[in-house]
Amino acid sequence: MLYDALANRRAIIGRRALADALTRAGTRADAVAILKPALDAGRAEIARRLEAAPADGRGAALAGAYLIDQLIRLAYDFTTHTLYRNDNPSTSERLTIAAVGGYGRAEMAPFSDIDIAFLTPWKQTGWTEQVIESMLYLLWDLGLKVGHSSRGLDEMVRMAKSDLTIRTALLEARYVWGDRSLYDEAARRFDSDVVDGSARVFVAEKLAERDARHKRMGDSRYVVEPNVKEGKGGLRDLHALFWIGKYVHRVGSVVELVGKGLLTAPELRRFQKAENFLLAVRCHLHLITRRAEDRLTFDVQSEIARRMRYRDGAGRPAVERFMQHYFLTAKTVGDLTGVFLAHLDDSMAPKGRRFALSGFMRRPRALSGFVLDRGRLTIPDDKWFRADPVRLLELFAVADRQELEIHPQAMRIAARDAKLIDAAVRADPRANALFLDVLTSPRDPETVLRWMNEATVFGRFIPDFGRVVAQMQFDMYHHYTVDEHTIRAVGLLSQIEKGALQADHPLASVILKQTPMRRALYASVLLHDIAKGRGGDHSILGAEVAQQLCPRLGLSAAETETVAWLVRHHLLMSATAFKRDLTDFKTITDFAEMVQSHERLRLLLALTVVDIRAVGPGVWNSWKRQLLGDLYESAEEVLRLGHKQSGRSERVAAKQASLKAELGWDDARFAQYAKSFSDGYWIAEPDDILLSNARHIAAADGAPLHVSAAIYPARGATLVTVTATDHPGLFYRLAGAIHLAGASIIDARIHTTRDGLALDNFLVQDPFGQMFDENSRLARLTTTIGGALESQGRGDKRLAERPPARPRADAFPIAANIIVDNKASNRHTVIEVNARDRPALLADLAHALLDSRVTIRSAHVATYGERAVDTFYVTDLIGEKIEAPARLKTLEARLLDAAAGEPVRAAA
Repeated sequence: MLYDALANRRAIIGRRALADALTRAGTRADAVAILKPALDAGRAEIARRLEAAPADGRGAALAGAYLIDQLIRLAYDFTTHTLYRNDNPSTSERLTIAAVGGYGRAEMAPFSDIDIAFLTPWKQTGWTEQVIESMLYLLWDLGLKVGHSSRGLDEMVRMAKSDLTIRTALLEARYVWGDRSLYDEAARRFDSDVVDGSARVFVAEKLAERDARHKRMGDSRYVVEPNVKEGKGGLRDLHALFWIGKYVHRVGSVVELVGKGLLTAPELRRFQKAENFLLAVRCHLHLITRRAEDRLTFDVQSEIARRMRYRDGAGRPAVERFMQHYFLTAKTVGDLTGVFLAHLDDSMAPKGRRFALSGFMRRPRALSGFVLDRGRLTIPDDKWFRADPVRLLELFAVADRQELEIHPQAMRIAARDAKLIDAAVRADPRANALFLDVLTSPRDPETVLRWMNEATVFGRFIPDFGRVVAQMQFDMYHHYTVDEHTIRAVGLLSQIEKGALQADHPLASVILKQTPMRRALYASVLLHDIAKGRGGDHSILGAEVAQQLCPRLGLSAAETETVAWLVRHHLLMSATAFKRDLTDFKTITDFAEMVQSHERLRLLLALTVVDIRAVGPGVWNSWKRQLLGDLYESAEEVLRLGHKQSGRSERVAAKQASLKAELGWDDARFAQYAKSFSDGYWIAEPDDILLSNARHIAAADGAPLHVSAAIYPARGATLVTVTATDHPGLFYRLAGAIHLAGASIIDARIHTTRDGLALDNFLVQDPFGQMFDENSRLARLTTTIGGALESQGRGDKRLAERPPARPRADAFPIAANIIVDNKASNRHTVIEVNARDRPALLADLAHALLDSRVTIRSAHVATYGERAVDTFYVTDLIGEKIEAPARLKTLEARLLDAAAGEPVRAAA
């Protein structure tokens, strides 16, 4: 029986005692008063059991279904015996209740919807309508979320034939209560009238539905906030396998799929283990959120890890160990899907057609002893890999070279035999050459490396990579696990090299056609994050791995040195471009001194681009492309010539001449305008912003305050320009005003004319990281900023009343850190603030600098998920660096307080 494995069922709900109590109830309200405490007590008992056995997801889900079964039975009996008694029903006044969907599988997470089908022989009668309506109201009054249908058998058949969702739900129908003979008739008609002869169509539709769902959910099982139910590698994928098997072979349970040849006994155990784990996670997720929640968001991951008794260890927190288990389980689900479809394909698909995922179809010439099975690469016999374990690498190299899909059966055997890869295989030059061929393939290395990873061959052959398989990074910046991020980065590098992403990456596309160190670049992409999770600086540790691994792979001493340097410094270019002032020449010379060679610069740019873009969707943008391009071009000039090609005065004169030609102003007017700015302004701003500023000042026509906003597509942002009478605290007020306008500052440059006018340029984006690009939005932006600036006191109060940090970011422990550097610039003190990102952070920091009597010369804002890095180039009030230790200590203390919002509260 279904519930035989459920211990002490009466502790969950005692139906007999409740039935006795209901005989004394006269109204629906009386019944609710009796059943609601029983429901609450049953849920509490299930939660207690899950707390005692936190990994028993199947037991918790089964207990949830049992509780609902008994409540529905009690509700039916009370309705038909007390509210609408019918001692002599006609043949048409029969009613049966079936559980469908997840409830039909007896998988009920604490707050799952209850899907039930009311079935009648023909059309409903007055009595059946009354019973169904009253039962539904009773269940709703209990606070249950019920999804229901009410159909006669003919309508049930018609709807099931026409609607895949209804057909799937009825496929898992289970008798709950009511007329048993009617349920049996419904089940017989579903089999004979719906299922018979439609298996092939059902399988094709289910696989198409699965692919569409995967695409909708991100098409990766390694997203760091996965959907436990609908995501790739989640419960729904396991359900889909069972649905297909049940539909094709008419089985009643997953266990019976073994007898039909769709799963082996070991695969069945893996199926049940994965299902049990995912159900446990889902049940904990419901209990924590108190609702039907299926997305495993950052703010609940730590709590579930604690509930499921994961512990910190090996330099990694418990939450990362829990999530690694989750992703390994999702991988298991993917593996089971592949072999299941292979079995199904062999038993069902006609010659030349397959149900498996589409792959490459062409006639190969050299297979190195491997064979083809309907266009897919496979092995000639079960002992193929045992005879020569290097063939485990050769399988993937041949698949890549011949552009063939690998048969799931071959993948299954490769996964089984991957343990044959030992130290001798890793040292074999043949194996290393085959791996390097795949890694640097001009075809599709991403796909083949992912296959290799799925078969566990990748991690066995490169044990350091095996350590990061399914390893998440517990932050809001990285979207994928480390292994998935790395494989995606290799794929992006391949696409850029082939010219497929030239519009997004024109500079990198040119570089990849020129570099003689292609192999070193691919190796550096593979190794750049390989030492994450070891408790130290992953860049330093990764460089050590490179020094050991690259010679083994067959790279030369020069290539090995280059790979180790790239891995050690793979964050250097992005940190410089996004956190430093690129118009400060010392920034460029310091960077060039670290890079030392033009070839390293080219390789570092390519590595930086794919590393950022592989983080996840929406992370790369034109603003980052522009900054990296600016840094590359400036550093390239220094590396080639040892200095900037043109001197400071020549560059100022050239920019002024270009601007004068664009504006068309007469000599006297332009000379007066040019004289009002120092050389620093002309050096700092590019030509297009110089032109925009001049037109802005002309439009202001001497007004004490003028705000303008314009689309700046070159940097994927909106340029906000403000002119105002300069005074202490202006930058703080501007930052606050821009925040109140709903914009985020990503860069800021502050200038003061010789006659006391402040000219500040801000690059801003909307809350979604996009530019304000409609006239109405631009107008609203300028109006809001101008209004906030004109009402200084009220603006401070509104800023203080804005909501605090984002709740999701609260899941991450981030201690604010202040770095003061007096060597990074010849003219300015550089202050870098690392803190939790939150609304008005920049305004708070600016207020702390104002309190410290510091002048901000430029500000640069970078965000990495929940972490913000704000860099300020500052001087004291007379334009000198700040070097007194006591003053620097006070400044640091104020900035640390600012990270918690203290300056805003003080101002208010």
